[in-house]
Amino acid sequence: MTTGAQEKIEDLITKNKVFVFMKGTKLMPMCGFSNNVVQILNTLGVPFETCDVLEDYEIRQGIKDYSNWPTIPQVYINGEFIGGSDVLVEMYQKGELQQLVEVAFAS
Repeated sequence: MTTGAQEKIEDLITKNKVFVFMKGTKLMPMCGFSNNVVQILNTLGVPFETCDVLEDYEIRQGIKDYSNWPTIPQVYINGEFIGGSDVLVEMYQKGELQQLVEVAFAS
């Protein structure tokens, strides 16, 4: 991963309480897993920002190296890597995600 990609990734996840690296945008997800993440975050009613990895190959590969996680989407809350779609769905169903988000926005 280039230094530029790493700096951009770190900048995005530290400047936003909830950030998603995904395929497509939050208005037009380009895969079912990205859509799942968007729907869950919209249901929780929390503000979040996204980066379309289809638009930037360096970020698409760089985020996988950065998190040591092979798939997209990737969700960060308060600068911490949470996981992908499957992890978010499980946390949402258990009520853990809402708690995590509430703590993030309280800090």
